[in-house]
Amino acid sequence: MSESEPNQPSRFRRVMGAVGRAALLPVRGAGYLVRSGKAHQHFFLPVLNGALGDQLAARYDRRAIRMNFRRGGQDVAVADLRLSEPQQKTVVFVHGLMGDELIWQTGFQDAPGSRRYGPRLAEEAKLRALYIRFNSGLHLSENGRELSRLLTELVETYPHAIGELVLVGHSMGGLIIRSAGYYGALSPGAENQPTSADEALNDDLRKKNEALQVAQENEEATDNASILRPQASAGAEPAPWLAHLRSVFLLGTPNDGSWLEQNSHLTARLLNRINLFPTRFLSKALNKRSNGIKDLRYSILVDEDWQDAHADDLTPPRTPVPPLPGVQYHILMGAWLRATRPSALREYFGDGLVGQGSARGHTTFGDEAALPAGVKVRTAVFSQQHHGGLLTHPEVFQYLKLWV
Repeated sequence: MSESEPNQPSRFRRVMGAVGRAALLPVRGAGYLVRSGKAHQHFFLPVLNGALGDQLAARYDRRAIRMNFRRGGQDVAVADLRLSEPQQKTVVFVHGLMGDELIWQTGFQDAPGSRRYGPRLAEEAKLRALYIRFNSGLHLSENGRELSRLLTELVETYPHAIGELVLVGHSMGGLIIRSAGYYGALSPGAENQPTSADEALNDDLRKKNEALQVAQENEEATDNASILRPQASAGAEPAPWLAHLRSVFLLGTPNDGSWLEQNSHLTARLLNRINLFPTRFLSKALNKRSNGIKDLRYSILVDEDWQDAHADDLTPPRTPVPPLPGVQYHILMGAWLRATRPSALREYFGDGLVGQGSARGHTTFGDEAALPAGVKVRTAVFSQQHHGGLLTHPEVFQYLKLWV
């Protein structure tokens, strides 16, 4: 018998130790769930709004999120941002479906003391980082209009503080940015000219916005007539923020639509066509998903498309939203499946939620000859990265740092 054997724990003690650890697993698991719940409680409202935000807004529910800049976990009016550094490059981060501004800053499972893209870029690239939070249950075009209005207010309030403007959007956030560019390029003065067929809807949406502002009486009233698409007039000046815009980063953005929502739409239609009570019930339940989610089917960025009588067709109308002249677009996408999988499968599933073909945006960015003057498109694929992983990947950060 060796000298070390007496110091070894007996078999009985090893067994009892294993039993004790097994007995503590439920306690440790419950503790983890509690800590995780506390860390993620800020997601409650964003998730609720992503699922039912349009319905919350329709009934003037105080839980309906209103688009705003965010700082320290609070809404901040543009006038209260107090930007002073002259001509500083400004990066505006826009989250995705059911997200909020914190996805750009920190995460529960991140290493202690680590920071995400926003704070790191602000420090290492010496730029200004601003964050937007919005109701992701509303139509993409409604949020696009409001983002354009906020950016206009930003550059008009701080004409000497805003230098180059860079927009970074994850998933749905990238679509909101594209929609904002579309409306910003139209005549601001024409935003008060809805068509007669849309006047009732325009009035209804105006009332919703007014109701959501009751708790913010000191805030400057917004132009709520900008819910419907304006008619551009010849020689009209675009929104002033476009003159500052230099780059747009689209992280995992479904530029040509989401295969997941396309399948949900098809399933709801099929269940309804079967026309039995259980299938009709399931179809109605599926169709309760928010307008923002439904718009993801083919990335509907313009009001007329979701207002069209054929909006629910299998191939609905889709107004082209071209890139903005003189802007460099960066398309960053994940490749979730291993390279050993069939290429068609990897292309379809992409990062797990957004297919690679949709992320590339063939209908928008695919034809180089058709791109507006000065538009440049760069594409980067990050291997074995899922949709959420694009928010924490070190190589994605290095790409942003290099090109921002």
